[in-house]
Amino acid sequence: MSTLWEEICQDPKFQDLPYKIELNRFGQIIMSPATARHGNFQSNLAHLLKTLMPGGDTFTELGVETSDSVKVADVAWASDERCAIIENQSSASIAPEICVEVKSPSNSRAEIAIKCQLYLDAGALEFWHCD
Repeated sequence: MSTLWEEICQDPKFQDLPYKIELNRFGQIIMSPATARHGNFQSNLAHLLKTLMPGGDTFTELGVETSDSVKVADVAWASDERCAIIENQSSASIAPEICVEVKSPSNSRAEIAIKCQLYLDAGALEFWHCD
């Protein structure tokens, strides 16, 4: 879907940044800072999902193709069937079954509601907003 997204993923300037990168519908890069606490929460959620949900796998910072360009789920769980589809893609062409956003001070309720709908429209079965 997004050639721009693939270019960003391969550009060395955007490697190992301390914040999440997403695209908006206009192809603009949106950057959100992530704290150590945020990353730790992501890691713990991914571990719990991996432990409690056999038959699939977890992801952190997974780009998902949506109707509003690429959004990045903080944590996601996909069944083995969906993993087979998305595992080699730059951004997931179908959302994992569970998409999770970890609450950040920069998130507004409206932004989270929009992301929820975008992930569900892209094929997610559940959306979690965790704090």
